Amino acid sequence: MAGEFEYKNLETPSRPEAPTGPEGGAFERGAETEVERKVEAAKREPVAEPASIPATPLPVAKSAQQIREEQIDQILSDGLEDIFLSLSPKKQLEFKNEGEVAVKKINQLMNSARVKVKSIVEVIKKWLAVIPGVNKFFLEQEAKIKADRIINLNQK
Repeated sequence: MAGEFEYKNLETPSRPEAPTGPEGGAFERGAETEVERKVEAAKREPVAEPASIPATPLPVAKSAQQIREEQIDQILSDGLEDIFLSLSPKKQLEFKNEGEVAVKKINQLMNSARVKVKSIVEVIKKWLAVIPGVNKFFLEQEAKIKADRIINLNQK
């Protein structure tokens, strides 16, 4: 049989059987399962409002070290507000960071059995030296005044 093509009977794949529900019937579009019904019911229930959270944080007890650091920081910053505000933002950040380091160093020095005023004065002078164009006599005077006030903290 020339020119004739033999066609094979290609069967179309059979469709998989539709899944059946718990009762044996086929699932229909929109039919709900028990879980879906519970979820929908939960969505419809009113949600309880969470307890109100206070706007201000609760006070936390501070250790003696933290209290002394705050006092040292207050003494160091006292009277330098105008100078700080006159600095450029970059210098302000550097001054602030150096001040925080100075507070921690001074607090450590205060923990020693024998407090050395000279080392506290040196830490303060190093910190104040960050201020551009500061007079060395001002540095010395401020450092000594602040060191005396800090030493008086320890004697209270």
